[in-house]
Amino acid sequence: MSEKTAQVPPPGGTTLLAGRPVARIGFGAMQLPGPGRPAPPPREQSLAVLRRAVDSGVNHIDTSQFYGLGLANELIRAALFPYPDHLVLVSKVGADDRPGGQIVPARRPEQLRDGVERNLATLGVDRLDVVNLRIMDAHMDGSPVGPDQQVPLDDQLAEMTSLRDEGKIGGIGLSNITLEHLNQALPVGIACVQNQYSLLERSGEPLLDICRENAIPWVPFFPLGSAFPGFPKVSEHPQVIEAAEKLDATPAQIGLAWLLATYEHTLLIPGTASIDHLDENIATAQVRLPPETVRSLEDATADRR
Repeated sequence: MSEKTAQVPPPGGTTLLAGRPVARIGFGAMQLPGPGRPAPPPREQSLAVLRRAVDSGVNHIDTSQFYGLGLANELIRAALFPYPDHLVLVSKVGADDRPGGQIVPARRPEQLRDGVERNLATLGVDRLDVVNLRIMDAHMDGSPVGPDQQVPLDDQLAEMTSLRDEGKIGGIGLSNITLEHLNQALPVGIACVQNQYSLLERSGEPLLDICRENAIPWVPFFPLGSAFPGFPKVSEHPQVIEAAEKLDATPAQIGLAWLLATYEHTLLIPGTASIDHLDENIATAQVRLPPETVRSLEDATADRR
């Protein structure tokens, strides 16, 4: 860890994730392999973004072996290894990728274990701080999974618990889940919940309520909508733009600051392959939303719940 990194305060303050203190503004690595693009961003650009994130106080990086056929993990290792002691690496299993960007379910216990082992190997570590179990009850196009992938959640959780007991992972997270999934998994001990959630997409509110009741970190993905087609863009909403103008912030910062303001254990993992966007996201830590602004934003977007 560089002297510069040691002196930089964690952006957004800290909370605990599987017993480790992490900055509330982290970094999601999904965009580094360039999903939806004909080619990934230039390698040196991605390495620079990762190094800038850590030098700016970020110590929570979210990744997966199925981001770009392992490319995201390979970039993280190339940029940051040997890792600073304070860096918390979080990965994900339960799915796998295919050339061309197709994500397919990988829910059988042996597939979950293989996913963890491949993450460990590619990142060059013996243990991952948290591994999220991504629930894929259907393919990305909505079609049902095949018979070989119809694995009960309890069987998946049992394998994740075994991996935790063996010390290969520190905590079990859940991703892309329903309220029923969360209630079923709570007895296992859940380190975090990672679901789609933003000012304009609040269908996960009941899940967030359970997280609040149990002090479980909440990690919203697509916190500003998404670069993928069909998702509403938080930064394009008129009330968000108006709030940004009043508070001398960008619309994206308003959307992220709203998430931080609604729950003290919210952890943000906005992803980007741009240093300018990274700096903008991290600067969200300096944005303070007055209570009346929080309420007006919620009221203005209530029809999107």
